[in-house]
Amino acid sequence: MIHLTPAALKAIGRFIKATEAPIAGLRIFVCGGGCAGLQYRLRLEQDKTDDDLALDIGAAAPLLVDPLSHSLLDGLRIDFVDSLTRTGFQFNNPNVVGACACGQSFAA
Repeated sequence: MIHLTPAALKAIGRFIKATEAPIAGLRIFVCGGGCAGLQYRLRLEQDKTDDDLALDIGAAAPLLVDPLSHSLLDGLRIDFVDSLTRTGFQFNNPNVVGACACGQSFAA
């Protein structure tokens, strides 16, 4: 299960509302990259694939997760931070065994 804070849901709602194209959902996935090897990615999707897991997150569109990313995201908590030093999504994942010093990538 993936948990989203009210701040994250509000930010997602703003992004969905600002797009003009029809949205099938917000995709969250893990891809290779960064110092520690893995990174989170979020993007609005116009189409859902047959093997996507669609999670109702209480937003205007579902959260779409591919089967490969699903096991790495189980238990993930997503927040949205808007401060003087940082604005963006913050990920707290119990599956992480290491992260780089800058906090932009992780190892599982």
